[in-house]
Amino acid sequence: MKFSAQEEYGLRCLLQIGKSDSPSGLTIPEISKLERLSQANVAKLLRILRLGGLIDAARGQSGGYRLARPAEEITVNQALDVLGGKLFDVSFCNDHSGVENICTNSIDCSLRSLWKTVQATVENVLAKITLKDLIGNEKEFEFYLIKRFDEQVADN
Repeated sequence: MKFSAQEEYGLRCLLQIGKSDSPSGLTIPEISKLERLSQANVAKLLRILRLGGLIDAARGQSGGYRLARPAEEITVNQALDVLGGKLFDVSFCNDHSGVENICTNSIDCSLRSLWKTVQATVENVLAKITLKDLIGNEKEFEFYLIKRFDEQVADN
């Protein structure tokens, strides 16, 4: 299972915008420099994030990109949905049926059940993590994850 470069870089750009103290937001060249990505790639990612309703853009000399909502109201799950979609979608079975128009396992498929469960589990975790949670240093966030999700595992 892999996340795409678009999802990774898009999240990184979104985090840079979320971390910014600038009232006018960040520009494409600023984000490009901070993330060491090409300006064209950053522009493409910011367009996707803007169309997805996660960021706003202001034009002009004092313009830039800002979060459309507070960082605590934007989940990682929402961002990944905008940037690339789901790891598994039930349409996968139709799109990859093999040489026939319908998958030979369309009635009884244990793999479909597995991927649906993995997707639901990933969504459940990522829906509980916000951009605000990610803003900070790695050690603090790792501690937060262990504390939050180890407690949930222990409760089950």
